[in-house]
Amino acid sequence: MIVIKLIWESILFALQALKANLTRTILSLLGVTVGIFAIIAVFTLVDSLENNIKNSLSFLGNNVMTVDKFDYSAGGPDFPWWKYFRRPNNTFAEYTFLRDNVRNADGITIFADANVTVQSGNNSYSGTSLKGVSFTYKDVYDVPIGAGRFFTELEINSARNVILIGTKIANSLFSNSDPLGKELKIRGQKFFVIGVFEEEGEALFDTPSKDEAVMVPYGTFTKLYNVGRYGLGPSIAMKGQEDDAGLIALENEVKGLLRAKRGLKPTEEDNFSLNKSEFIMNTIGSIFDVISGAGWVIGGFSILVGGFGIANIMFVSVKERTSIIGLQKSLGAKNYFILFQFLFEAMFLSLIGGIAGIILVYLITFIQLGSLELTLTFGNIILGLGVSSMIGVVSGIVPATLAARLDPVEAIRSN
Repeated sequence: MIVIKLIWESILFALQALKANLTRTILSLLGVTVGIFAIIAVFTLVDSLENNIKNSLSFLGNNVMTVDKFDYSAGGPDFPWWKYFRRPNNTFAEYTFLRDNVRNADGITIFADANVTVQSGNNSYSGTSLKGVSFTYKDVYDVPIGAGRFFTELEINSARNVILIGTKIANSLFSNSDPLGKELKIRGQKFFVIGVFEEEGEALFDTPSKDEAVMVPYGTFTKLYNVGRYGLGPSIAMKGQEDDAGLIALENEVKGLLRAKRGLKPTEEDNFSLNKSEFIMNTIGSIFDVISGAGWVIGGFSILVGGFGIANIMFVSVKERTSIIGLQKSLGAKNYFILFQFLFEAMFLSLIGGIAGIILVYLITFIQLGSLELTLTFGNIILGLGVSSMIGVVSGIVPATLAARLDPVEAIRSN
């Protein structure tokens, strides 16, 4: 009850301070408002941008490791590109060997890519990403089908000319008609549409999108292109178990099996790379951690100014209510009662500035920045309220301490 009474009295005194000196209080709280706005706005932008980028990179899969010639984590002017170019391509035989022997994978698949032009009658769509996949592709990557179905195992094994297409291709080639069962051509060969991918929409960056992609059975792809050791290099992908230990065990297992398959001696280095999707995601996360740190610095200066403004209000409030403090103490009020009274008041004033800053951030989330959708998360709201409350405590502790230590007789005489 005492705590509730303290909070209620502090709210009343804070409202009185607002009414009595509205302009001064607003100007003093402006620093807190701007500071909280700067920090939460940066965090909101960073979180939204990071989520958008990670969604754009969803084609990499979650907890997925791929066998490739090149190392995604390597680069720079001194990078020995010539050595990686000389590495052998993956083969279908290596895929079947790993599929039959790997024990730490939840799924394993092989796929190859190429850019093609898709035709239907007099209509064509250029720059399309064509992917040839095995039946187990759906065990490693998400394949959201909006209409129709995925390939059957028989269609994959018999290399039939069936195809899945993206929504942009379907709309461009077939207008508003149902594309299922329709015919289109790739490199002179006829294909029958059995499914359409779910629409992904515009991505923030120019990343591969299923809206402009087509997918065929892996055997069908090899009829269009030379794939393997001396042609296009396919990728072998594996989905690891959910925990990090499972992915590490998978990496060690695949490295040993593939070295044995390729006949590498113990003294020879790997002629393949094992790339993990988590590496790219973690790199993106570390970049945005730096940006978030810059947000703290930018907002910190404004919050510092706001803290001095809150302290100024509280010093004035203590001086104006010195006689009231004396009366309260003469009637038996303890020092902690006076201390908490002013601390709660400082917190409440600072929260007003913090709430105003959060409201401003919420308003900017309605602004459309291209394909970037800004979202104010509950975590950032709590962070803003927490920071503003802490600023109130830090700014009000000295004035509250001075008020609590006032001599009641001297305080009453000050009137």
